[in-house]
Amino acid sequence: MKRRIIAIDPGTDRSAVVTIDIDGEVHGQILDNFVLESWLEDFHHKKDWCCAVEMIACYGQRVGREVFETCVWIGKFMSAWQTRTIAEPARLVRRDVKMELCATNRANDADIRAALIDLYGPGKLKAVGLKASPGPLYGFKKDMWAALAVAVTFDRMLDRTAIHVKKLGGIG
Repeated sequence: MKRRIIAIDPGTDRSAVVTIDIDGEVHGQILDNFVLESWLEDFHHKKDWCCAVEMIACYGQRVGREVFETCVWIGKFMSAWQTRTIAEPARLVRRDVKMELCATNRANDADIRAALIDLYGPGKLKAVGLKASPGPLYGFKKDMWAALAVAVTFDRMLDRTAIHVKKLGGIG
């Protein structure tokens, strides 16, 4: 990683957030949405960090209250992050994450988790580790994997954009 990233996998009441620093240090946690919103508002180093949020996408199926509640929280998180001088967070849909990490839209959570373990490993022992010898992803659970997937995908997308701009003779 060449940049600092905050990535969020939003939920109706609680959301996973992962931070990745320039040195590659990864931290993940699941927070109450009100706590996360407040943390994003009060984060004092926004100019040095990028933020990405997993966005809801329409796949032609019916949705319930939980999906709409999650959409509300996505908007609140984006608003909490954005200031006059800081751009709004990037929004990535799950399909982009699946294609980036697994090269197929048919990937499931287990496939994405395996791809992340391979990226930080290879192998679970190196990536996750044990209590006595924890790896960089030790303690990751549930939606923290999805937030990490958003962070990795966003970082790779920024790399491709920078390369494209540089090839066109722009700044990057």
